Formats: sequence, C-alpha cells, structure tokens
Amino acid sequence: MAYSQTAEPTRRDFLFIATAAAGAVGAGAAVIPLIDQMNPAADVLALASIEVDLAPIQPGQSVTFTWRSHPLFVRRRTPEEIAAARAIKVDELLDPFARNPTLPENAPATDENRLHPSSGMAKPEWLVLVGVCTHLGCTPEASTAQSVQGEYGGWLCHCHGSQYDTAGRVRVGPAPRNLDVPTYVFLSDTRIRVG
Repeated sequence: MAYSQTAEPTRRDFLFIATAAAGAVGAGAAVIPLIDQMNPAADVLALASIEVDLAPIQPGQSVTFTWRSHPLFVRRRTPEEIAAARAIKVDELLDPFARNPTLPENAPATDENRLHPSSGMAKPEWLVLVGVCTHLGCTPEASTAQSVQGEYGGWLCHCHGSQYDTAGRVRVGPAPRNLDVPTYVFLSDTRIRVG
C-alpha cells in the first residue's frame, strides 16, 4: 500500500511517535544518573588541590604532604643544594627531560626547568615534587642535615636503590624518569596551592 503525501496522520502514526518520544525520555532519564555517578566524589574533589604553608619549612628541610593520595615533597633548598643541582649537565642525567607540566614535553631537565615559575620569576629555593619513585611507585626518603640519603643529597628509594638529586632528577638506579613536578602556584611568598 502506497502512502500519498496528502494522507492524514492516523491514530497508529500518533502512537508510534508517542511511543518513540516516551522511550527517548526514558532512556535519557536512565543515562543521566549513570553519567553523574562517574563524576568525582566530594572527598576526591577536596583533595584535588591543597594549600601548603611554606613558612615553617627551614632551609635544607624536606616536608612530605598528601596530595591526591600520593606523597608530595616540598623542599626548601639551601644555596649549596641549588648550586650543586645547577652544576650538573643535562647529558649526565639518566632522564634528560624536565617532567614539568608548564613546559614542553622535551624541555631539558635543567635545575631551572624543574622549578615552577610564579609571576614570571622562579623561586629556586622551593622545589615541589610528586614523591612517587618512577620505578615501582615506592616513596623515596629525603636527605636531611642529620641523615644524607644516597650520594646526591636528594632522595633515596630504599626498595631498589634509585637515587635522586636536589632537583628530583634520577641519577642512579632502575628508575626510568625524574620525579614529576606537579602544577602549583605561589599564592604569596609563604604559601602555594598545588593542583
């Protein structure tokens, strides 16, 4: 049976359209909660960024915080530590890349590139790193004035012997990459927000 273009809609046509519309609304109502449950929970959003007070951290001290369920290293480097980190040539490093999200992926791992500039001016005494060993995800131990870890004065992963210098760059061991630099900004001279 052929339909003509001037045929009046029938009750059957109305039922097909109404059923399709109701099905579309029902499918949308079922999908919205499914998609909404994929959003991060409130406690996860709360940890997405943290503020760190830098004032109590003394020169040469490394403090560990928790950020996104990972250790976060904040180190106030001494002038000697900064000089030692800047004296290293990039071609001597196991990982030549900075691993800094504010720079291109192929940026060299110079000490300056391992820092996060604030308002166009880097603060070289402050080093902020994600404290997860890039070998198997262990937490390296920081060197202090009382206890130097490894040969490079930075961090030592006791599990497999990876050693990081005072810029968080891997120098010895099975770790394939430098410690990552997170995204952070200086809110003031003594406060940063990470994330």
